[in-house]
Amino acid sequence: MIVAERVTDAARSFIQRIRISRAAWLRVAVAAILLITLPFVFRLDGHAHANWLQFLGRFHPALLHLPIGLIVLLPALEILGARRPALREAADFVLRAALALALPTLALGYMLAYGAGDTGVTVARHMWGAIALCICLLLCLLARPAWAMREQAHVYPALLVATLLALVWTGHEGGSITHGSDYLTRYMPGPLRVLFPSTSPSGAAVDSFYSQQIHPIFESKCVACHGASTEKAGLRLDSYGNLMRGGKDGAVIVPGKPETSMLLARVTLPPGDRHFMPAEGRTPLTSDEVSALRAWIRSGATPTATSIPGIKAATQSTEPPPQPVGDYGQLMPEIVGMQRGVNAKLVPVSAKASDGLILRTADVASSFGDAQLAAFQKFAPYIVEADLARTAITDASFDTLKTFTHLRALHLEGTAMTGANLGKLSSLKQLTYLNLSGTRVSAQSVAPLKNMPNLRHLYLFNTPAQPDNATARSNP
Repeated sequence: MIVAERVTDAARSFIQRIRISRAAWLRVAVAAILLITLPFVFRLDGHAHANWLQFLGRFHPALLHLPIGLIVLLPALEILGARRPALREAADFVLRAALALALPTLALGYMLAYGAGDTGVTVARHMWGAIALCICLLLCLLARPAWAMREQAHVYPALLVATLLALVWTGHEGGSITHGSDYLTRYMPGPLRVLFPSTSPSGAAVDSFYSQQIHPIFESKCVACHGASTEKAGLRLDSYGNLMRGGKDGAVIVPGKPETSMLLARVTLPPGDRHFMPAEGRTPLTSDEVSALRAWIRSGATPTATSIPGIKAATQSTEPPPQPVGDYGQLMPEIVGMQRGVNAKLVPVSAKASDGLILRTADVASSFGDAQLAAFQKFAPYIVEADLARTAITDASFDTLKTFTHLRALHLEGTAMTGANLGKLSSLKQLTYLNLSGTRVSAQSVAPLKNMPNLRHLYLFNTPAQPDNATARSNP
């Protein structure tokens, strides 16, 4: 009688466990199907959607480290739990917590991609990797009880290994989206590069101006959002062919017409403009990078030209080390007052005062003339870069500029300069960059610049001094 009751109870327990198991498998199957169908219901079509999706999605990077840490911790607890059973109980909690955090992390990541209109091979891989990771966690949660009761020895460990592999894969693809696919190999030592050879930009000659000057700009400033990893607005800038193909809004480069090229227009907007590129706080193009891009487009935007008329840029010469300037801390009240009066800005290069100041006039260019520049002469020893492009200054300002003894970069493009007394800049021993594009300087007026050994970058595009064919130089 007692034996019969025990057999009956065991049978009931077994049947109940089967029912529970079937119900659990059904719940996991439904959850997996929902996760797999998500990309088909809400397709990543390359179009931006509601701003609130982007707002919520930007919490994805803040949340994702929590499930990653828990998943990495899980196998350690399971292994150590063989000797300390309490750790096995903790492992069960960690597994459930990892799943509870992984699902909203996936949801936020999808909101970010869908809301911002992100597409691309790497985005798709990252998405499917995250879905596979969540499904693996669901299966681990389902298989673990049988493993803990020693009823099934291999299924749960195998699923745990699959979960870790999915985590590594998904994390790698996510890192490629943020930092670029070459993040791990970009600064690889020479001997290792034999194992990972690099190729020239598709469709462009290795020694062309595009490959040497333009493509590196896109590679460092643009490809993170417009490359194989991510194709915002359907635009890729990781090769010449993709650049000229344009995006969902059409062509972004119009050969010979920089003024109608959408790409150039976006990178020259005020940084506060919602259409300014690069977006999301990424490092903007420098003024010389913009000048090179504009000149390349105006000359025809070809992938084969090895030089651009009017541009002389050293690509292999070593820049002289910058000399530190004095401490201008005591002059800060005067600098602030001067900026309020003239509205031009003196911006520190960095937190170190010895790195100097940058004179910016973009906001008041049309009203900034010789007199306004002369007002900054007191601060001349601390100014290392002067952006005077498209201002109203004339040749009379050379007398002021020659006192900027620490000047390294000078932008005079688009001004009324004729080059008279241009030779007065010869006293600026640290000047390495000079842009005279769009001025009226002649070959005779720029001749004294040949005596400036540190002047490595000279732009004469669209000037009477523009040579027929400019080549890179190591010495002026």
